[in-house]
Amino acid sequence: MTVSLLERLEGGLIVSCQPVDDGPLDTVEAIVAFALAARDGGARALRIEGAVNVAAVAKACDLPIVGIVKRDLDGFPVRITPYLDDVNDLADAGAHIIAVDATDRPHPVSVPALLAAIHARGRLAMADLADISEATHAKALGFDIIGTTMSGYTGGPIPREPDLEFLAACRTLGGTVVAEGRYNTPAAAAAAMRAGASAVCVGSAITRTEHVTGWFRSAVDGAAASRDETVLALDIGGTKTLAALVRDGIVLDRRTLPTPGAVATPEWFDSIAGLVAGWEGRYRRVGAAVTGVIDDGHWFALNPTTLSIPERTPLVAELERRLAVPTVALNDAQAAAWGEFSRGAGIGRDMAFVTVSSGIGGGAVLNGRLITGARGLAGSLGQIQGSPAAPRLESRASGFAIAAAAGAAGHPADTRAVFAAADAGESWATGILHAAAADLAIGLCDLQRMLDPALVVLGGGIGLLPAFRAVLDQELAGLPSRLRPAVVPAQLGADAGIIGVADFVCAPA
Repeated sequence: MTVSLLERLEGGLIVSCQPVDDGPLDTVEAIVAFALAARDGGARALRIEGAVNVAAVAKACDLPIVGIVKRDLDGFPVRITPYLDDVNDLADAGAHIIAVDATDRPHPVSVPALLAAIHARGRLAMADLADISEATHAKALGFDIIGTTMSGYTGGPIPREPDLEFLAACRTLGGTVVAEGRYNTPAAAAAAMRAGASAVCVGSAITRTEHVTGWFRSAVDGAAASRDETVLALDIGGTKTLAALVRDGIVLDRRTLPTPGAVATPEWFDSIAGLVAGWEGRYRRVGAAVTGVIDDGHWFALNPTTLSIPERTPLVAELERRLAVPTVALNDAQAAAWGEFSRGAGIGRDMAFVTVSSGIGGGAVLNGRLITGARGLAGSLGQIQGSPAAPRLESRASGFAIAAAAGAAGHPADTRAVFAAADAGESWATGILHAAAADLAIGLCDLQRMLDPALVVLGGGIGLLPAFRAVLDQELAGLPSRLRPAVVPAQLGADAGIIGVADFVCAPA
């Protein structure tokens, strides 16, 4: 029986039917209804609190029950099944598995004594734990199931995310491991299975309507409030710096100056602050969309020929010091990607954004999240090389590349001149455009292979030119259909970066 029950849990969902204490659903009848609904939805087992509730659920439902008793004790921090009488009451009520707090905190009855009592009643024992040292000890004691239930709940601030690292460590101990504790989205539950969980226990997201309502209310309230908030958005490029006041996707005011050459000097930062002088009090947050890479608030050059940025420039700290409000910084193409996702051509869809202008940049939004990467490099399509000896895509398919190819062929090194010549039917110019478009088409297909977005939003001064798009479409048509991305034109134009970074600053965390 022990083996078959553990096997039954393997790869399954456990639903914790524990309503909010003293809430409108905290009745025996409601808990039985939750249990039956969970069964009908495909749950493999249930976690039920209290012997009376366990007995009622056991009578109405044939799923295995993990039984617990919760108590608030004077002098002891533990709450889950602290007494031997609790073990016996749960066993009498029909619990198949009995869970106890097996953390290293003081207990009124020792953990080994509770474990012995559970086994004496012929039940499986589950240890609710907070860290790997406790899990190792519980495994050595002989617990049948290890649970991550207490991670984050034994002191200090409660984390928002589940503890996948602890879960993966428990997996190395072998046996049955139940992921429990803040697994409140389908994605989190799936991540637990990938991290090695035998089963995942979900509670609040299913049976605590008050909590779920609160989550949605907070998201709606935050989004509604952000619509009325004005953000100072900066767009710092290689030649021009733009400052704009943006509210709800609308640019209220803007100012520009040529980007000073001596980047990141005190005088350079002072010039940025001077650009927005007089706007004090009109904004409470700043979003900066910048050429280059942002990593932990520090600024790095991605292509030093575009803007020579000193290594680890503390961009966010310097802007906050001068502007005296919280600041967020993003790569400019990543900011534009978020803009097109939130208000442009890719609203609400998995998408990649690629900008083709003097250079090539990119960003991606997947599952509603901007992908910046561990080092801020995600989406940098223009920096991809086919081999160590090959030049970057940006050096082969950007505006600079088109101009350079014209100059190498003995023609004016001017992008506009190349397009004019191509429009006039001159073969040398059409050849340059086709070569650039062919390289970009392969890069877009590689992007499709890596991320497989629903669509690719193409922007930038060159990317949006009908003449270039027509050539690109020809090159894409010659590639395998399964690899071809669905390419759509960007809708926000040159303001995608400032609109995107303003929206990103206001987006709920």
